[in-house]
Amino acid sequence: MKTIGHILTRYTAWIFRLLVPLGIWGPFVVAFADSALLGMPVDALVAAYVYKDRSHFLLYVLLASLGSAIGSIPLYILGYLGGEKVLRKRISEERFQQIHASFERHEFWALMFPGMLPPPTPFKAFVLGAAVFEMRFRDFLAAILAGRFVRFMALSLLTLWFGPQIVDLTGKLFRQHFYWVLGAVVAGVAVWLLLRRRAKARKLAAKGTQEID
Repeated sequence: MKTIGHILTRYTAWIFRLLVPLGIWGPFVVAFADSALLGMPVDALVAAYVYKDRSHFLLYVLLASLGSAIGSIPLYILGYLGGEKVLRKRISEERFQQIHASFERHEFWALMFPGMLPPPTPFKAFVLGAAVFEMRFRDFLAAILAGRFVRFMALSLLTLWFGPQIVDLTGKLFRQHFYWVLGAVVAGVAVWLLLRRRAKARKLAAKGTQEID
């Protein structure tokens, strides 16, 4: 494990050196590549940019979020043109039906919340699912942008408080307790949606009472 960690650290440092000439656009490029191509150590690289240039951390968050959203477009197109077969090959039938049900109920949240979570969340499967289940392109981009913004903002604030080493620590904790974290997020979302629905019901009830009066 130490050898693997050392290799990943050197790989991240090597990519960071390649991105130096790009200046502030580095987070955008690496987030785009992470979404469109192979997996990249995007969290570690964004944390490095934020730690080295704290005054522009919000700009890096925005650029990384935008890069991730735009980088997901090729996968969306693939899914739209016939990605159901690809998606079914990547995940089990049970998982396919679960994702389908999530998009049927709340498609925006079904894509946004996975976008908030770091690896090993199978985010590309949700991106494919959004296209396969015919999510509107505008909502698709907005959901990814919102999810990634929350993720990179939380990462940046933790980096500013604790340093870039927080990436490795949170990554290990998340991988070791993936289902617990996922369950907590799902439970939190369910509670939030329930409270939101009740608030809407109260407003409608109040509006109905005023109309009667």
